[in-house]
Amino acid sequence: MSKAMGSERIGKVYKGGKTRARREWRGLRDTWYDYTRWLFIWKTMIGFMMNLNNIRGFFRYRWMANYLAVPDFLDRHTEGLRGPQLRIAHTEFDLIVEHMCDTMTTMFKADPLIGNDKKLSASIVVFDENMMSQIMNGFPNLHMVCIQIPPVYTSSTMTQEGVIHYIDVAQEFGIPADVCPMPAAELGVAIDDDYPHIGTCAVQCNTTCDGSLMGNGLEARRYGIPTFQLPVPIRHTQDSVQDYAAEEIMNAIRFIEEQTGEKFDWDNYWKCMEVFNEETKQMLEWLELSRSPYPQVIGNNVALYRDATYQVAGGRDARFLDADREITRLGMEGYASKSLCAPVVRHRAILWGVQAQYYTAFPLWLQNCWGILPLIDMLSLTSTRIFQIGDERQALLDMAHLYQNMTMRNRSNGGYEVGVKDLWRFCESFKADMVIMYEHIGCKAMAGYHGIFEEQARERGIHLVWVTHGLMDPRAASRKDMRGEVSRYMRAVMGEAPLDPSLEDFDDSNAW
Repeated sequence: MSKAMGSERIGKVYKGGKTRARREWRGLRDTWYDYTRWLFIWKTMIGFMMNLNNIRGFFRYRWMANYLAVPDFLDRHTEGLRGPQLRIAHTEFDLIVEHMCDTMTTMFKADPLIGNDKKLSASIVVFDENMMSQIMNGFPNLHMVCIQIPPVYTSSTMTQEGVIHYIDVAQEFGIPADVCPMPAAELGVAIDDDYPHIGTCAVQCNTTCDGSLMGNGLEARRYGIPTFQLPVPIRHTQDSVQDYAAEEIMNAIRFIEEQTGEKFDWDNYWKCMEVFNEETKQMLEWLELSRSPYPQVIGNNVALYRDATYQVAGGRDARFLDADREITRLGMEGYASKSLCAPVVRHRAILWGVQAQYYTAFPLWLQNCWGILPLIDMLSLTSTRIFQIGDERQALLDMAHLYQNMTMRNRSNGGYEVGVKDLWRFCESFKADMVIMYEHIGCKAMAGYHGIFEEQARERGIHLVWVTHGLMDPRAASRKDMRGEVSRYMRAVMGEAPLDPSLEDFDDSNAW
């Protein structure tokens, strides 16, 4: 073991149980830095639990137990990293932990079963999991809470079995077993009465599929508050739908105004969107680095963090812009020193399709085990438009553009051009020779493209590796199954051996 990347056999730290055999050794400087950030996470969590409402929330809601795995989550998402990449990861994930603690503190304070702050609850607008938050930039006196993120989205990311109970509850209620686990889990939480009863109204969206839309409709009955469903156009690339899309944004604004008594504040909206534009500019810098021979902000270091900045924070939380600028500084530092993200770079890959929520650390495994550099993923390739400031009509069109290009939606909806054709454009732009194609077995949205992907990848000489998963249910396709599909391809087709043999086959079936 030494400070050099690849000197540690990472698979050896897994011992088949929930916890690891030991922490990873990264050399004195990086190990000490990683340890201080580990302590920071514990400090944040302890501070969170010092709040009496949060203690009550921990014992009231079953899904709160998943957050005991937060330190392990950070370890999984920094495996093998050194230097700038390690610091980029902690800059991102440490802020995400803080932001989630803030969100849950607000939820529990407003919850009538816990804090019962009626004034706070009356100022909350409930959004669904995939709903863009930018519309709330015009309501500075209101709070936006994505109600499904703490119990479902983040829980399934923290622990691989985090939402299985709720999926089973939904199936016991009569939901077919082949439905996507995401809306099934969300509905299961509602059936189990595990959503806090908060908010004065709710806004939902026709996100990615009919299953999600129908789940939202059922959950709205459980919320018991007025709910507006935002019908975003499916063919979002067509000019003919843009006026309609903008009109529906205006309808949503009017709904919030009527339910809360607040008036949309254009000045605050412009202020927040200026911040959002600056955040987008930082993202564009990271993408430029990823097109170079020395990419820095890749894989896990962009996928989960981009969701938080783009969709949830949306320009309202200045901490994210500060973090973005620090990430850019670290990325430039790594580029200047020609720092690599893997011991050996064999392949440059685009990750396409929807990733498994129970294995968001999979991109790190690709680079540590096989030298496959996951440059960018489909969910992070959302809007990079710089929006105009000062024009109200254009602002509605811009908001409509954002809601049409939500995470998980902008590629699965919109047709062949965004679902297939854009993939090859990104492969060319990022000089990628490989595509890791996530195939969610419960999703019908992109299944019809399977043969087209295969045929066009062969025509372009791009290696296409299919990785089957169950999104939020590892019982259908385990983490080990996902790794096995890649390993078989790399050995049988590419004729390559792993960089770290200890990572090719190890037992994490009982790990967080």
